[in-house]
Amino acid sequence: MVTCHLDSGDTAWVSICVVLVMGMIPSLSIFEAGMLRAKNALSIFMQVFTGLAILSVMWFLFGYSLSFGTTRGGVIGFQVELLAFYDVSVHTCGIHSDNIPNALFALYQMLFAVICPLLMTGAFAERLKFKPYLAFLVLWELLVYYPVAHWIWGGGFLDQMGVLDFAGGIVIHVTAGAGSLVMAFVLKKRHGFEKHHGEVTPHNLGLAILGLALLMMGWFGFNAGGALGSGPTAVNAIVCTQMAPAVSTLVWLFLGWVMNKKPSLVMVMNGALAGFPLWLQSQFWNDKRRCHWLSS
Repeated sequence: MVTCHLDSGDTAWVSICVVLVMGMIPSLSIFEAGMLRAKNALSIFMQVFTGLAILSVMWFLFGYSLSFGTTRGGVIGFQVELLAFYDVSVHTCGIHSDNIPNALFALYQMLFAVICPLLMTGAFAERLKFKPYLAFLVLWELLVYYPVAHWIWGGGFLDQMGVLDFAGGIVIHVTAGAGSLVMAFVLKKRHGFEKHHGEVTPHNLGLAILGLALLMMGWFGFNAGGALGSGPTAVNAIVCTQMAPAVSTLVWLFLGWVMNKKPSLVMVMNGALAGFPLWLQSQFWNDKRRCHWLSS
């Protein structure tokens, strides 16, 4: 690494994005707790906050090295200097960036690594005991997240092939979505699935929508922080991040209205939440800024 010529504006913006993404993690637990039955609400807080601690320590000790260290055959990374953030300095350049410190880049990526498996908690809420949950969390992070992050962002074989993932559409949303589907099949139906017609009535929609509102705010940092700076790319990501969930919310509103003969708050909330990972991702061709649909 070379000494950075740090840009204070870029450093400040990415620092703000770190705070916004960090806020998404407890917000996720608030949203999911409100959508569950009252007797299981506290379990989701326990899972999310414990996961935040475990996954942060894992990233600090070896996750950053495995994801962004020197590639080993394009499959996984490893770099001794990155273990326990030994050579992750506030005075040297971040990987993929020459304008923010490596320590800030590592912290931003840490929160991606943390929130990714926690997004799956809704798929097995009320159906997985705490010890198996912890084992799943650690194994999934080691066997899925670190390798995929390296493949696409850390110099792995997909990165070498030119695969683009601006803000985690593949590394985070595709892997978490696939993992959620597999867990749903493995754990089978929730108790009382038929009784509730497949959808248990949320115990506190007010709590759920508070969590959703905080998630929506944090997602601007999640997406726009991928620019690793405060320039036009970040601005374009912010605009696109606003429009995608707005359109998705309207689609779900009208679908729910037609299906249920009345508007549904739950459908509106699901529409807003679904819109963020299906965001309008920015691309640049011939110095012209455009937004286009990507199924990220």
